[in-house]
Amino acid sequence: MSRRLAVVLVSMAALAACGSPEPQPSPQPSPLPDVNLPVAASSAPVKDARVDARWLRETAAATRIPTRALRAYAIAEATIGSDDPDCGLSWNTLAGIGRTESVHGAVNGSRVGDDGVARPDIRGIPLDGDGVRRITDTDRGELDGDRRWDRAVGPMQFIPTTWARWGADGDRDGRNNPQDIDDASLAAAAYLCDAGKSLDSGDGWVRAVITYNNSAEYARTISRTATRYAESR
Repeated sequence: MSRRLAVVLVSMAALAACGSPEPQPSPQPSPLPDVNLPVAASSAPVKDARVDARWLRETAAATRIPTRALRAYAIAEATIGSDDPDCGLSWNTLAGIGRTESVHGAVNGSRVGDDGVARPDIRGIPLDGDGVRRITDTDRGELDGDRRWDRAVGPMQFIPTTWARWGADGDRDGRNNPQDIDDASLAAAAYLCDAGKSLDSGDGWVRAVITYNNSAEYARTISRTATRYAESR
């Protein structure tokens, strides 16, 4: 596999946006790129952090999203909707990002287990400046196994400095683990809501997604994928 293809298959989430030791939004195009606001999927029935079994089964079959990943996206939407009701984030946007970043945790032979953890660990290529942003090691290899360069990690592809700021405990097991799709989905939801403020508006949604990855084509891919998931139901 070529290095360039590896970058495409395991894109560096927040690579342009969050690579500094003090995570902050990167400069964005002005005006914002022309990207269609995706269709918002109907919210999943979630109660006490449990997704309705029938909805989960039928939606997984219709969208071909693995059930374990879909559950994480649905719970992240419900959680952020309670914490930040003005955000308007739909689960299908998270699913679009998860599909693009890691094939819902199934990239390069990894699989998400019943506990939500991707095994083996999902790690991107070293961010050594060769076709990617240059980010020397910031976490002593604790998250990414690399003491020389940072790498994006987990199903939603967070770099260590961004995870240090946004890491979440989506499954309430007392740990913030970027390889856990529950934790990574909730962290991505919080990050997107902070960046876009109101994701049910075109500008807010685009601003959030290009802050996650500063590319108009990336945003268009997420929009198309999210819309396809919404219209599959």
